[in-house]
Amino acid sequence: MTGTSAAPELFAQAVAALRTLRPRPELHLEEVRPPQRLAPWAFAFTAEVNGPAEVLATGRLVLLHDPDGEEAWGGVLRVVAYVRAELDAELAADPLLPAVGWSWLTDALEASGAEYTALGGTVTDTSSARFGDIAGPARTDDLELRASWTPLSADLVPHGEAFCDLMASVVGLPPVGVATLGRGI
Repeated sequence: MTGTSAAPELFAQAVAALRTLRPRPELHLEEVRPPQRLAPWAFAFTAEVNGPAEVLATGRLVLLHDPDGEEAWGGVLRVVAYVRAELDAELAADPLLPAVGWSWLTDALEASGAEYTALGGTVTDTSSARFGDIAGPARTDDLELRASWTPLSADLVPHGEAFCDLMASVVGLPPVGVATLGRGI
C-alpha cells in the first residue's frame, strides 16, 4: 500500500516530516506515486533544480516502510535517493568525479545531522553521442547517483534537507545566503 491512510504511525510520522520540507527557491519538489512493490508502504517525491549555468538536475526521494523490517535495511524504514544531472565536458572528464559525487551525499547527510545506518549506493558518469535520425548535441555527459540508507528515527527532516542539499551541490549552487560574483567584476 502507499499513502498515509490507515498507515502505521511510524510511517505516517516519517511522511509528515518529509512534507514539511521547504527547499530553496531553485528547487521544486512534487509528490508522485511511489514504487508499488518495494515495501508494504511507500512515499515519494521528485525534485528539479536549475543551476547558475542552466544545468538541470532531476531527482527522486523515496521512503519505504516494512513494519516487519528488512534484514538488508537493518530497520523498518529505508530512504532511497536518485539524482541525475547534466555535466559540462570538463567536469565529466575528471577521474575523481564519482568520489566527489559520493562526498556530496555524505557531506549533506553529515551537515544536516541526519542519523542513519547501512548507507550504500553508486555514482555513475556517462558520456553519450547521438547519430542518425536522433542526432542532437554532439556529446552529452551525465552523472547519476543512486543511494539508500536506513534512518534511525521517523524524523526525516534532516534526511530530506540532505537530499535537497545534494541536488544543489550537483548543479553547483552556492550555500543559501551566499552570493556568487559575476565574471565581469
